[in-house]
Order: sequence, then C-alpha cells, then structure tokens
Amino acid sequence: MLGCVLALLPSAWTHAAAGDRLRTTADAPAAEVAVVFGAGLWDGQPTPYLANRLDAAAQLYRAGRVKVVLVTGDNSREEYDEPDAMRAYLTRHGVPDARIVSDFAGFDTWDSCVRTREIFGVHRAVLISQGFHIRRAVALCEAAGVESYGVGVDQAHDETWYYGGVREVFASGKAAVDAVFQPKPHFLGPKEEGVSRALAALAD
Repeated sequence: MLGCVLALLPSAWTHAAAGDRLRTTADAPAAEVAVVFGAGLWDGQPTPYLANRLDAAAQLYRAGRVKVVLVTGDNSREEYDEPDAMRAYLTRHGVPDARIVSDFAGFDTWDSCVRTREIFGVHRAVLISQGFHIRRAVALCEAAGVESYGVGVDQAHDETWYYGGVREVFASGKAAVDAVFQPKPHFLGPKEEGVSRALAALAD
C-alpha cells in the first residue's frame, strides 16, 4: 500500500500544481504567447493528437486571445521536423507565418518549458496539449518560471488516449525529479528573439 501511495504522489503533485489553472479555448485568459507541445508526425504531417492541439492554438489566435504561437518539438534528425510541420499546419489554418515561432529542441516537456523561459524569454503563456498531459505541462512550466494556464483539448478515448493516461503516471515521476533538481535541457544554446520580434512587429 505504501508503495502505491508513493508511486501516485507525483501525479497528485501535478494535479495540485495545475490547480485552478486549467481552461478551455472558450475561457482561456488573454496572453501574448501560446505554447503548443509536439505530439508526433505521420508521414511528415501532424498526428491527429497534434492537429487537435494546433486547431486549439489557431482558434485562440483567431479569437484574439493570443498574439504569437510558439511551437516546440523534436527536430533531432534531418528527416523528422515537428516544428516546421506544426508551422505549416497553423499557416493553413489562418495563423500568419510571422506570428509563429519555432523551437526545434523541445525534446520533452521539461526541455520545452525551460527553453520557453530561458531561450525565448516568455514569462507568461497559455499551454496547449491533451487533457492527460496538460497538468504535467503546467506544473513543469511553473517550475521553470513560466506563469502558465493550460488548455486541455478534447480527444476521442482511443488506444492512444488510454496509453497516454497510463504513461502519465510514470512521466509524473520524472517530472517531479525535473522540478526538484531542474536539470539543464538536452540543448540550451543562445537566446532567440523570435517571440520578442513578433510581438514588437504587432506594436509597430
């Protein structure tokens, strides 16, 4: 019994950390930046899970609730480029290319959160992911110094959804370790001005 309690503590932490910061696309707070986390590609195109996240970001942009969309994902090999696929999808759905900023080294949620703050200079954001992941994303971005609100998009309860829910129990353990010890991302690199330039262009 004690082992079960200890195993579930990280999940309880992510739920508590997210607290009242979960929203829908209808009541998401206004923020300059939305962050969309990668969720895989099929034949170079966003998976249905990723497409749903991007649809939510486009909806928030069209509603005027966010000004810039930061897409963060995996581009660790030449033939696999999540951020560019995400950018192309968003432009097809009404988000101007100049309002999209790409993070090519968002290899996991912690890396994406740290890079959002340290590389792109974002201090407040609306995060977009599926419901089973969004609490962990909010908890980690808060730990990384980003004031965060989460939009958990709806998704059919298929095999991937159930897998994602089970995976979160284990991923929450890593998240708790990351939040406590705050390791450096796999790749940090120099600061990038993409977000600040996009916002400055809006003010001109």
